[in-house]
Amino acid sequence: MFKSHMQIALTEAKAAFERGEVPVGAVIVSGEGRVLSRASNRTRELCDPSAHAEILAIREACRLLKSDRLIGCDLYVTLEPCAMCAGAIAAARLSRLYYGASDPKSGGVEQGACVFSHSQSHHRPEVYSNILEQPSAELLKAFFNAKRS
Repeated sequence: MFKSHMQIALTEAKAAFERGEVPVGAVIVSGEGRVLSRASNRTRELCDPSAHAEILAIREACRLLKSDRLIGCDLYVTLEPCAMCAGAIAAARLSRLYYGASDPKSGGVEQGACVFSHSQSHHRPEVYSNILEQPSAELLKAFFNAKRS
C-alpha cells in the first residue's frame, strides 16, 4: 500500500526556512517504508554549494546502508531537483522520485536539463510530480518574497 512521505519533506523544508536557507526538504524511504534519512538545504550554513537537501539525504542513506546504491529506495523532495541533484539521484539508483513543486528556472528533471532523459544518464527512476505541490510552492514563494522585502 502506497504511503506518501512528502509531509516529512515539508517539515524539513520549513526547518530550512527558519534557518534562512531556501526551503527544500527531502526524505529517503526504503522499499519496506522505513525512513532512512531526512534533510533540508544547508548550503549557507555549511558554506557548501552541494549541500542541497537531496544530496544530504542521499549521503546519509548511503552511509546508513553502507552502499553507494539506494536500489529499491524512494526519494521525496519538495522541489523538482536541479541537474546536480538529478545526477546524484541517477548515480544512487533510486527507484522512485516524488516531488512537490516544479522548478521552471533550475529544475533538472522535467524542466531545463531533463537529466534522466539524456543519453548519458545510466538510470531513470520512476518520477511522480505535483505531490503536495501547493504547500511546497507556497513555502518557496513566502521565502523569496521575504528576501525581496
